[in-house]
Amino acid sequence: MSRKTKDTDLTRREFVTTVGLAGLAVAGGGVTKALAATEQPPAAAVKAQTVSKRKLGKTGVEVSSLCLGGMFDTINNQLLLKQARKWGVTYWDTAESYGNGLSEEGMGRFFARNPDARKEIFLVTKLQTKGGNFTERLDKSLKRLQTDHVDLFFIHSLTAIDELTPAIKDWAAEMKKAGKIKFFGFSTHTNMEDCLLGAAKRDWIDAVMTTYNFQVMNTPKMKEAVNACEKAGVGLVAMKSQAGRPGKHEVGGPAKLELIERFVKRGFTDKQAKIKLIWENPQITSICVQMPNLTILSANVAAALDQTKLAREEVESLRRYALECQGDYCAGCGNICQAAVGGAVPVNEVMRCLMYHHYYGEPELARLTFAGLPEEVRQRLATVDYSRAERTCPRGLAIAQFMRQAAEMLA
Repeated sequence: MSRKTKDTDLTRREFVTTVGLAGLAVAGGGVTKALAATEQPPAAAVKAQTVSKRKLGKTGVEVSSLCLGGMFDTINNQLLLKQARKWGVTYWDTAESYGNGLSEEGMGRFFARNPDARKEIFLVTKLQTKGGNFTERLDKSLKRLQTDHVDLFFIHSLTAIDELTPAIKDWAAEMKKAGKIKFFGFSTHTNMEDCLLGAAKRDWIDAVMTTYNFQVMNTPKMKEAVNACEKAGVGLVAMKSQAGRPGKHEVGGPAKLELIERFVKRGFTDKQAKIKLIWENPQITSICVQMPNLTILSANVAAALDQTKLAREEVESLRRYALECQGDYCAGCGNICQAAVGGAVPVNEVMRCLMYHHYYGEPELARLTFAGLPEEVRQRLATVDYSRAERTCPRGLAIAQFMRQAAEMLA
């Protein structure tokens, strides 16, 4: 950002500059030379002060439409937290498992140094069901966060709605009464549609964070699930907005090239376009994005502040690209592949580890996530027969190849 302007202002020139920088950091090598050469400004000047807000379902609370995903070193990125707050990115998401609590600790340090900031931040943390003892673990999270409550609490990585037992429902009510959590819900990137449909039938679910991107958002079942949640007042937060692939190599032919060149001419990257497409759905309250550096943060803030709408042909361009690369994207329908291997391996969870390694460029995160799988699963990974799973995979993924790769690379 230019030092000649206020911290919270993004001018047209700054927007284009940000886009150029973002292309290097966000696109992971997928940007053409046209990005560096383009001088096209966005369709309209950007002079907004902060990221807009939207209501989170029946809670009635307004949160920023861009959410800071806390799966990074928050302890050593205090400046980033400060800048996110200045730009109005005041919905912060973290979890016990992110850095084994270090993400929470970093946010806690920020609140300790900036005590007036806590009331501005809509704070979320998450616990996985494994490990039990929720109350003790939540208390430890609150201590690391240096706060007496979180605004929203999620059960982390739900794979089936039945995992929300009556005991969890009672616990959530108890924690609300104790003032430790204000709202309750869950996150899911496995069997998302079924989980969302289940949430819509439970009046004690306030919000859900779900995988939602250009690869899955237009399927009939996802549309049905999102509509059901909207009708029930369940707030929806999107994650995995870039549809990251588990494969080593970039997949894409003519549709990929057309996508990049089309958006470059409009003044933003294909990465920003994927996020803007999600925002165009008013049913989605916010998009949670991992933004571990100021370049990516500024790129996403610029996309949020820019009022340019995607044209019909641009939306169609994203649809063609989705079809072109669908064979390298795991859509999270774990119930299909797990049933095909008799429950021996949570295929989509392993795919997620590969995505962290290859697409996010986070090998350590990939190994930590992989290490969280049961030891017996990791040991049998390369010996299971995946032929049936490959035949039943709706996207035709080379599952056996990916599983062998994970066993060799992440062990």
